[in-house]
This record gives sequence, C-alpha cells and structure tokens, in this order.
Amino acid sequence: MPQRNPCAQTHQAEVAELQKPERALVPRRDLMSELPPDLPRLRTLEHWLVPSLDRVRARIAEVETREAAMRPVRVLPEGPGWVHSCLRERGRPVVGSVHIGDCRLAGKNTRPLGRGEARQALTAGGVRACEICRPDSDLGILD
Repeated sequence: MPQRNPCAQTHQAEVAELQKPERALVPRRDLMSELPPDLPRLRTLEHWLVPSLDRVRARIAEVETREAAMRPVRVLPEGPGWVHSCLRERGRPVVGSVHIGDCRLAGKNTRPLGRGEARQALTAGGVRACEICRPDSDLGILD
C-alpha cells in the first residue's frame, strides 16, 4: 500500500481551513500579532525599522528619478512656436511649409510666425504643413 505524502496532507488541511466560510470573514492580522507586548522590545523594533524605512524611501526616490529621466519629454522651444520655411528657386522665394519652431526640417530660410499667422498660412495662405512635425495638429486644424 503506497504511503501518502505528509506535506500534501498538511497542505490540503491548510487549504480546507482557509476555505471555511467563517475564516474568510475574519481579517488576517498575522504580522501584527507577532509584535512583542513589552515596551523595550517594541523600541528595539522601532530603532531597526526607522532606518530601514529611510533606506526604502531613498531607494524609491532614486528609482523615481531614474524613471523620470528615461521618460521622453518634449521641451517647448525658446524661440517662436511656429516658423514658415521659405524654399528658394533661382534666388526667389517659393511657397514653403509651416513647421513647429524646433523642427529640424525647417531649414535656414525661416521667418517666425505667431499662432494666428500659422493658422492663416495653413488654412487660407496655401502653405502646406510639415508632414513630420505636424503643426496643423498642434494648431487644431483638421484636414
């Protein structure tokens, strides 16, 4: 006759105990019931836990700083919010495109635009929007 595993029997008994309806309603306080009742030992625990908590808080601050540094953040440009990039053919300006101020595709021949000027250039001025930086989306212009 094969013998039963005593660990399996213990596990089954623990599971059966936890599944009792009256057990489910009682909140678990296993951790707090292990605290000593006397003041000197409680003070000893406090002296150990306070530096541990400080180390945990310092580690949390380090991780938050590292994660914040890894998040991509788009900084608004210091200069104009939008620019009109003028293309040139044979030395004459040709209709160019509107870019967000920090777009690297704007080129060297640009002139700053305010919000209203950029909206007007894109809607009534016949100027196209850069397909990379999408100033039309930034300005709320729907195609």
